[in-house]
Amino acid sequence: MREGGGTMMERHGLHEDALALVLGCLMVALGTTIYAKAVLVVGGMAGVALLLQYMSGIQFWLGFSLINLPFYLLGWKRLGGAFVLRTFVAVSLVSLFSRFTAEWVAFAQLNATYAAIMAGTLCGTGMLMLFRHRTGLGGINILAIFLQENFGLRAGYFQLAVDLAILSVAFLVLAPDRLVLSVLSATVLNLILAINHRPGRYLGVS
Repeated sequence: MREGGGTMMERHGLHEDALALVLGCLMVALGTTIYAKAVLVVGGMAGVALLLQYMSGIQFWLGFSLINLPFYLLGWKRLGGAFVLRTFVAVSLVSLFSRFTAEWVAFAQLNATYAAIMAGTLCGTGMLMLFRHRTGLGGINILAIFLQENFGLRAGYFQLAVDLAILSVAFLVLAPDRLVLSVLSATVLNLILAINHRPGRYLGVS
């Protein structure tokens, strides 16, 4: 497959998509486990699920699964069944792995600054793997694309507004130092995506 008559683009094989899906979800699950242990938040639906855990005691894995459910139908209509199916599988795997990672991994000591940097790194790298194999991680992305296509609201601005809203709620829940570290972690995560997930930087397709 050629783009603009130039470079040949090699498609991902099914085994490559499957491996990226599993490894990417494992990395995100470990990242969110570190977030929960250090009492930090992140943007998107994962951030909403973490806040639910801190405020109500609902475990991340369960909250993350439930809050994504309403968005699948919307995504099916607007983005196609293949994308939504991959997203559903990814969300389900992150939820499943998060459920067991807390039992697989124990922290005798966890420095909060280190946790913020490493959680952002793990989640950012895991999400990058998923994005490069045309897989999303939840309802905010689906809703952002829907609003952009139907109402002209820029998807990036909408996702930024959601992340700011999550941080605003977190201000009422987290200690000030944890809020600052959450911003640091979000910066690390988004830098990984901004630097590595750009048109022309990576040409593999599924």
